[in-house]
Amino acid sequence: MIKLGLTGSIGMGKSTIADMFEAEGVPVWDADEAVHRLYAQSEPLKAALTQAFGDVLTDHTVDRVKLLASLNGRFDALNALVHPATVADREDFLSRNAGAALVVADIPLLFETGAEATVDKVLVVSAPAQIQAERVLKRPGMTPEKFDSILSRQMPDAEKRRRADFVIDTAQSLETCREDVRKIILLLTSDS
Repeated sequence: MIKLGLTGSIGMGKSTIADMFEAEGVPVWDADEAVHRLYAQSEPLKAALTQAFGDVLTDHTVDRVKLLASLNGRFDALNALVHPATVADREDFLSRNAGAALVVADIPLLFETGAEATVDKVLVVSAPAQIQAERVLKRPGMTPEKFDSILSRQMPDAEKRRRADFVIDTAQSLETCREDVRKIILLLTSDS
């Protein structure tokens, strides 16, 4: 099994590229989806977050708005609690897909968390900064200040591209991106 780490900064098109891999029959683990699921289902994680940050639950699920308001910039403390739960979830995904020739792990903070050491190859999804900003600022509730705050916690795009085995530029057409995905799949599975 080849484990391909998929990453890229906010607004670069990771979800679109992940969907393309899934459409080609490649199992995809999505870190963001896993966190949402764990916030709703993991009693140990909910208890740890409540102990660390106070009342962050709404209807017995971690409320991201309450959690963000309670963080006071303590992202390291949050990551120390959430990261082990997501790693366990990813390991479970890998076990369930042990027969696959290729799997994708969509991890937005792949380099920032050191998760590149857990994959065989890295694909960075990228786009010019102007396109990235246009995409992100169209999101509901997004402001230039929030966008800058998110970017400040992410490795610069140029550094991610430098460290990648593959780069897909999502400023190009969807069909060209799809062709790039198919080429990567073929390259990584041709020996299996």
